[in-house]
Amino acid sequence: MPQNTRILLDNRPEGEASVGNFRTETVDTPALQDGQVLVRHHYLSLDPYMRGRMNAGKSYAQPQPLGEVMIGGTVGEVVESRHPRYAPGDAVVGMGGWQQYSVVNANTPGELRKVDTTHVPLSHYLGAVGMPGVTAWYGLVKLIDPKPGQTVTVSAASGAVGSAVGALAKARGCRVVGFAGGADKCAYVKNELGFDDCIDYREHKDYGSLAKALKVACPNGIDGHFENVGGMVLDAVMLRANAFSRIAVCGMIAGYDGQPLPMANPSLILINRMRIEGFIVSEHMEVWPEALAELGRLVGSGQFRPRESVAQGIEAAPEAFLGLLKGKNFGKQLVQLV
Repeated sequence: MPQNTRILLDNRPEGEASVGNFRTETVDTPALQDGQVLVRHHYLSLDPYMRGRMNAGKSYAQPQPLGEVMIGGTVGEVVESRHPRYAPGDAVVGMGGWQQYSVVNANTPGELRKVDTTHVPLSHYLGAVGMPGVTAWYGLVKLIDPKPGQTVTVSAASGAVGSAVGALAKARGCRVVGFAGGADKCAYVKNELGFDDCIDYREHKDYGSLAKALKVACPNGIDGHFENVGGMVLDAVMLRANAFSRIAVCGMIAGYDGQPLPMANPSLILINRMRIEGFIVSEHMEVWPEALAELGRLVGSGQFRPRESVAQGIEAAPEAFLGLLKGKNFGKQLVQLV
């Protein structure tokens, strides 16, 4: 059995996360038992939710245990199997974590899933046709539920979730306006992803200035908003939101380091009879087949061409993760292991 290099959470952050919170070790891979498969990871996923799991405080999921492999999605190939449904060479997606190999109990529902790479590249099963894509699908389709001609806004529009929200909303005939950090990202959002407009939030010092830009970009107001960031962006959106608008809250990356994120004008929730709902995509497994089918069609047909940022080697994962939290990634952040 091969040796396995893996990255553990060594200690919890105090404020901003750092490379010092992680520890790398190399261990022997245990021999397989009946019902298990050995997966060699080709890519591992880096996602904002991981920052929240590093904290010890109460959240929607248990904290990442200290001294254990960092949680995370992985795609790769089966290299050895003692399970009848899996054979060496099968392409699979799972939650193998920040390591080169994982031993998976394939009898446990949801632990491992075979994927078809004929039309969809393997790496996209961690992004557009994976958890981030389904996150976008659920928040847009089930919570915002936009109608043709309505205006939908999306924060972190160039990222894995935000870009998928835009593709799905455009497919439903909506006007879509994104927020992104920097001219390059805004150009990508408009020119490659096909958004109707994109606002560079870095050009605005406060939510009032950002709301003025939104008034130009969204002349008919905002009917639905997909929130990945919080803070100034959310405050600006609320000033331009229409009556009976819907906000799907997926993430609050602006507050992941522990600082509070007060809302500037909460009275607008009542004034505009707004519906604001947070969600966790893993609690809605019933929608995954429908969502993945649509996302697979969009990617496979070339209608949606998601971008990826790829770091090389398991040792690069901590720095790439910290860069993700600061918006240094362009599209889905991955680490390539093979």
